[in-house]
Amino acid sequence: METNMILYGVSLLLGLCFLCLFLKLRVKQSSAKAAVAKSTVSVCFILSWLALAYSHMDAFAAFLGGGLLFGLLGDIWLDLKFCYEKDSDFYTKMGFLSFGIGHAFYVTAVILGVNNGFKPIAILPACGVALIAALVVFFGEKAMGLHYGEYKVISTVYGAVLFFMAAFAFFAALFAGLKENMHLVVMAIGGALFIISDLILSGTYFGEGKNRPVDVVTNHVAYYLAQFVIAGSLLFLK
Repeated sequence: METNMILYGVSLLLGLCFLCLFLKLRVKQSSAKAAVAKSTVSVCFILSWLALAYSHMDAFAAFLGGGLLFGLLGDIWLDLKFCYEKDSDFYTKMGFLSFGIGHAFYVTAVILGVNNGFKPIAILPACGVALIAALVVFFGEKAMGLHYGEYKVISTVYGAVLFFMAAFAFFAALFAGLKENMHLVVMAIGGALFIISDLILSGTYFGEGKNRPVDVVTNHVAYYLAQFVIAGSLLFLK
């Protein structure tokens, strides 16, 4: 396990270095170079997962990796929208789709990875959280200073999926035993970081005056921390 942790640490360190490079490029201007740097950070969180999973490849680890892979694809789609503005609508929707599929993989990983057996009752409070999130997104557009336009429905659905994943991981651990399922608690923390990142990103995409350097930096730092934390949940498997 020590070797796994070293490899995970190296991947994490490389990811942070490329993240700093990406942010330096992205704050100045969206470009192909920035997109390459961003994709490299995503490759690093895939490598961090692989470092921990290669010696313990079970269903939980496999679906976790699938979620991370679709996260990488989502990164690529969303950065292409800045490089090819004429097709930005297509790339944005593909980004939504990729991240949505990624969260479906994470949810599946939670179900398959619960120690002491998955308790279906965990679905109910997670659905409640998702419903509240969907209502806030759909009806709170004006209060939040956002304008979704044609993305209102897809943003509502994606918001529900995002909150469901984080809440589901936590409640699945809660009902099956927190001590025995700390890996799911770590996943929930990663999901919470995802939520923070996407809340900032929604302001950038659908608000005004919210594409400042501080918004770009905090959005991406929270997002990549989320992915590395989710990959790191494998460290806490019993």
